[in-house]
Amino acid sequence: MNLHTISDTISQPIAKKSLQPENLDYKSLLQNAFLELRKMRIERDTLKFQQTEPIAIIGIGCRFPQGANTPEAYWQLLSSGVNTITEIPAERWDIDAYYDPDPNAPGKMYTRYGSFLDDIESFDAHFFGISAKEAADLDPQQRLLMEMSWEALENAGQPLEKIQGSKTGVFIGMTSDDYAHGSINPYQTEQINVYRSLGSLRCMSAGRLAYFYNFQGPAIQLDTACSSSLVSVHQACQSLRLRECNLAVAGGINLMISPETTIGLCKMRALTTDNRCKTFDAQADGYVRGEGGGLVVLKRLSEALADGDNILAVIRGSATNHDGLTNGLTAPNGQAQEAVIEQALRKAQVGPDAIQYVEAHGTGTALGDPIEVLALGKVLSQNRQQNNPLTLGSVKTNLGHLEGAAGIASLIKVVLSLKNKQIPPHLHLQTPNSYIPWDKLPVKVPSQLSAWQSPQGSRLAGVSSFGMSGTNVHLIVEESNG
Repeated sequence: MNLHTISDTISQPIAKKSLQPENLDYKSLLQNAFLELRKMRIERDTLKFQQTEPIAIIGIGCRFPQGANTPEAYWQLLSSGVNTITEIPAERWDIDAYYDPDPNAPGKMYTRYGSFLDDIESFDAHFFGISAKEAADLDPQQRLLMEMSWEALENAGQPLEKIQGSKTGVFIGMTSDDYAHGSINPYQTEQINVYRSLGSLRCMSAGRLAYFYNFQGPAIQLDTACSSSLVSVHQACQSLRLRECNLAVAGGINLMISPETTIGLCKMRALTTDNRCKTFDAQADGYVRGEGGGLVVLKRLSEALADGDNILAVIRGSATNHDGLTNGLTAPNGQAQEAVIEQALRKAQVGPDAIQYVEAHGTGTALGDPIEVLALGKVLSQNRQQNNPLTLGSVKTNLGHLEGAAGIASLIKVVLSLKNKQIPPHLHLQTPNSYIPWDKLPVKVPSQLSAWQSPQGSRLAGVSSFGMSGTNVHLIVEESNG
């Protein structure tokens, strides 16, 4: 074929038949388009589900005052309405040397009270592969986290051989540096050694657990003040949904080993002068400090069901935000509290009137209590019928304020309440705070152990935790149907 022939071939008109629309297979094209749309819809729905999938709570480990070192003992304490607050024990510090009723007295505290764990010295170092020398220089908070993690994983039915080397995450909320401050004397630097240095670093609280169990998911210690441990649970849920981990251990711990923080809080007038945390009461004048902690084991609900895990409760949704600019660095912001609750409800895909109980932050302050109740009332009273009042309570009336571990104490209380279908009594409410419009809000506060009614179906609760740093968090928790 010469160039003429090629040119003639190219110049010949294309057969009109190939362009005729009747030769297109419209049926196949429509079928393919439909299949592609369905695939995209499935991918979209899968992504949306993954982003909002409920998280199962499958295990609990805890340490609370008066020997409440198991979920069962903690429930007994709560359901019996026990107040754990006592005078500061001598093994912590000499209260007579530091006490002065004058809040302006330099270097003194005007309170004699707190809520303390019975034993923070005992530790089976050999069990956790830690030498006696290293254990002696280890922050007791880290020791308690080791113990609670083992008990929580055991409670969750997670054998060590199954989870070693797995994508398990560790999320620890912790604020206290008492041990670090007291263990190293700046004028005796020769006492500093590798164990004391590592043993007092808060970041090691999560890292040590991941190291011991050979967990290979995220290991994070965070500090948002009072909301730390509940934010750690929120972050763990997010990490599970993002597939960064397939199992998570989350919670927090708080110990009061030295007097410095208590002195500082007295200078801030944050603490009450008596031995009661009087949340929602007209006499509320601050909180009592408390000790304790807890850890929960979390898994994506679909996998917990597939694995036949014992599901204690389900986290339907959670959210966190910040107060922003308020009239003071530590002052709460009602609008921010409303926003974080609304966001948690959206993520949980439940209406505000479906929430029957809220475990409030409830520090027992003249400023904070009315702001919190008004925010709850504004959001959760929407569409609520008179025969479906919102019940409020706060575990701080039992334990005092566990600060960095306060949120996990609240969450575990709610999980146990859902499991037992009962709401524990809220203590020390004699005269309701007059700045809270009780007659205009569909809320009630239980004074005794009461049945958890569920007129509209599943039992649902909210859990709030607000940090002095301004970081707020709210969880929506549902009873397990298993």
